[in-house]
Amino acid sequence: MIEKYDFKKEYKNLYSSRQKPILIDVPPLNYIMIDGRGKPTGENYQNAMQILYALTYTIKMSKKGDKHIDGYYEYVIPPLEGLWHLENGKLDFNVSKDKWLWTSMIAQPNFVDEYIFNWALDECKNKKPNLDFSKTRFKTFNEGLCVQSMHIGSYDDEQKTIAKVEKYIEENNLANITSNIRKHHEIYLSDPRRTSPEKLRTILRFPVERISF
Repeated sequence: MIEKYDFKKEYKNLYSSRQKPILIDVPPLNYIMIDGRGKPTGENYQNAMQILYALTYTIKMSKKGDKHIDGYYEYVIPPLEGLWHLENGKLDFNVSKDKWLWTSMIAQPNFVDEYIFNWALDECKNKKPNLDFSKTRFKTFNEGLCVQSMHIGSYDDEQKTIAKVEKYIEENNLANITSNIRKHHEIYLSDPRRTSPEKLRTILRFPVERISF
């Protein structure tokens, strides 16, 4: 039996992390992304989830239909990820979540390109005409140098992990350059519908640059 391609195994340093912060260099990866605004529990975010997974599963299950995708191989769908920020700056957890801006996204195998994305988009628009696909896009995301750490617990308790990351950055001649351009990044390794808040596993990632003297 051929083992399925698994992003979490192929990119262990990106999709697995200890609770101790580490420095990583993230390579360019292809994503389907959708932009939005407001609480992660709000209607906009929930609609975005429907769209992301509809597109992702349409591509994955293309093998069972008439669509032939060059270079297709079996793979495990990667975890949901999110970029978070405010209109004029980096994410502030003290600001009402109604004002949070986000980009929800799922990484795609390297055989997925703009053409395949547009095919899947047309398929989903026909099947789900009630959903708004206008803010959905395909992009190669080149994140570069970052510090990340595993956060275990509720999303509302992330500040304790962020404090450890900030200390690591300061002690290692790095500068945190998180902003509304290079954004606060979260990777969700647990399903909150099936996992208790205290056991949620989330990778928190922050773009950095080296300080030269």
